[in-house]
Amino acid sequence: MPARLQQPIKAIALIGALVQMVLAIVLYFSFDGTTAANGQQGYQFVEKLNWIGFSLGSLGRFQIEYFVGVDGISISMVLLTGIIGVIGVISSWTIKKNIKGYFLLYLLLLTSVMGCFLALDFFLFYLFFEFMLLPMYFLIGIWGGPKREYAAIKFFIYTLVGSLFILIVMIGLYTSVIDPLATAAQLGMLQTSGLTPDTILQVQQALQQNTIQGADLVRTFSIPAMMDPANFIPGSLLHVLSGSVLWDLPLRFIAFLLLFAGFAIKVPSVPVHTWLPDAHVEAPTPISVLLAAILLKVGGYGLIRIVYPIFPDAGAYFAVLVGGLGVLSIIYGALCALAMNDLKKLIAYSSVSHMGFVLLGLASLTSEGVNGAIYMMFSHGIISAMLFLVVGVIYDRAHDRMILNFRGLAKRMPAYTTFVVIAFFASLGLPGFSGFIAELLVLVGGFSSPDITGLLPRWLTIVAVFGLLLAAAYYLWALQRMFFGKYWIFPELREKAAMSDLNAREYLMLLPLAVLALLFGIFPHLLLDKIGMTAQGFTELVLRSGQEQLNMVLSTLIR
Repeated sequence: MPARLQQPIKAIALIGALVQMVLAIVLYFSFDGTTAANGQQGYQFVEKLNWIGFSLGSLGRFQIEYFVGVDGISISMVLLTGIIGVIGVISSWTIKKNIKGYFLLYLLLLTSVMGCFLALDFFLFYLFFEFMLLPMYFLIGIWGGPKREYAAIKFFIYTLVGSLFILIVMIGLYTSVIDPLATAAQLGMLQTSGLTPDTILQVQQALQQNTIQGADLVRTFSIPAMMDPANFIPGSLLHVLSGSVLWDLPLRFIAFLLLFAGFAIKVPSVPVHTWLPDAHVEAPTPISVLLAAILLKVGGYGLIRIVYPIFPDAGAYFAVLVGGLGVLSIIYGALCALAMNDLKKLIAYSSVSHMGFVLLGLASLTSEGVNGAIYMMFSHGIISAMLFLVVGVIYDRAHDRMILNFRGLAKRMPAYTTFVVIAFFASLGLPGFSGFIAELLVLVGGFSSPDITGLLPRWLTIVAVFGLLLAAAYYLWALQRMFFGKYWIFPELREKAAMSDLNAREYLMLLPLAVLALLFGIFPHLLLDKIGMTAQGFTELVLRSGQEQLNMVLSTLIR
């Protein structure tokens, strides 16, 4: 469209986001949460088509598929992306500069995030993961604040380094894993006897016995195929019994650490979190909303979808490391938030703190902990979007976010103050809000982990509890300083600041998020019924396979 047609461009962006949200809601309610994805089965609404494929001669066949589908882990993220996508477009209505370019990049970013949550082929996932870099770089670098170039480059470099770690392991996995069904077709088994329940098992047994010629092996990027250790080629780099060692660690453990580092940057986890405050502070409000609400979740989602199911042995071995980094993020992020005078930086560091609960819940490898980790990602997406929107409201009026420059705003902006109170209390985990359910499940999982799995020491969870106290401290302190007492605003801001209450557009953004935070806090079964079976299946798969494979890896090292 011609760039001069600004209103039609905005309308098309809004319609596109609304269509995606409606489809996400339909998909969510159509999803049957009574089945658990486990290995090759259990995914729903699957589309699987051959995309790129060619013969490698004696090395077998190269294959990449357009492979998408959902389970309980991804369905919550799909719903979250659909909702936040519409909120972000409405928030973007005040963008004045290069409208066409902005909404082109915005919609490309939204597509990339949705693709990450739907992809079941590692190459396809990586493609969408990398696609997020470009639009976010320009959205911060062109429409951001005074230091936007620095923040955009820092974000780009951090995420690119993480992407390279993921790429290295992805290539290693590709060289080590076959698609048993495609290999059966290559061997002609499907033409002679057809597809039977034993077909995949026969191929896997033949693979482990080294009776399949190299030219007949069909290597794959399929994530479900990588989750089954029987699909790993004997003697390959990442096979459980390969005995490959680097720096006195099994190569599988190195691969786990590389993948973990790549996704931990995206979470972000301390100490690889420093790009986040800069990106948030310089990004325009709608992009901060997208960044906090859905882009950070790609990191946690990658850990749950890819890292732990493929390397459960390393997940069990490094449980204390992952849980420790989660607790460190909780406490350090909260302490940094407590020291901030910039309201947007305070909320950015609170995101670091709250995403630490995702790592703690995942490291516990209990059903409660994993449910809590997924619930925290969804809940934090709703609440953090609301938090950054309330910062955007005050910045639009005063072009300032410093906590000490405002006082007594409740008297001048009562409706705005109401939403701030809801957002703050929802984020600090007040009962009745979704954040409370998420934190409760993670802490229950952490406390029960020593008895159920024996992976996490109980003191780690005890330390994490102090993060809740610190959250109450920094939110209540900011609330008391900015909103209560006699109305006052910094003298230099008085002439240009029009501290009016919320308008219709701002109500349209904030009210649905407040309702959702309450809805999923009072009726948690709305989400838990969808994710529960998948979380339980994930936990059982990782624990069972993890312990078996860990014993095999360690026994290989001893020999």
